[in-house]
Amino acid sequence: MTAYRTIVVGTDGSDSSYVAVDKAASLAAAAGATLVVACAYYPTDDRDVAAAADVLKDEAYQVRGSAPTNEILRTARDRATAAGAEDIVERAIVGEPVESLLALIKEVEGDLLVVGNRGLNTLAGRLLGSVPSDVARKSRSDVLIVHTVR
Repeated sequence: MTAYRTIVVGTDGSDSSYVAVDKAASLAAAAGATLVVACAYYPTDDRDVAAAADVLKDEAYQVRGSAPTNEILRTARDRATAAGAEDIVERAIVGEPVESLLALIKEVEGDLLVVGNRGLNTLAGRLLGSVPSDVARKSRSDVLIVHTVR
């Protein structure tokens, strides 16, 4: 098996995405790799947030604004450290999650992209597109989709 040098993991602050962070951190620790923890967000427009939350209910994990993004990244770093990762980089990225993660993994020359499977079989995922399935289909690097539902 090829040793990974740079692992990118996406998180949106959901419990599911933190399970993916834990797995990515364990892999980074075992490989001595750099772990890049990323959170994509959109600049805040409270009207859009309220409308999306009304439609998506519990599926509405998309991050709005940089303040929650910073807290999400701090929590992810703490979890990654607890899982044994030592070289951790936090990245907040303005934009849509799939394209942001794909651009980031290319920028950092990442070997592995890790995401949680949440959304693969949900109604919102079927209507709006699924981050895990889209990155798996479009990525030129290895992709690990972590089974996050316990």
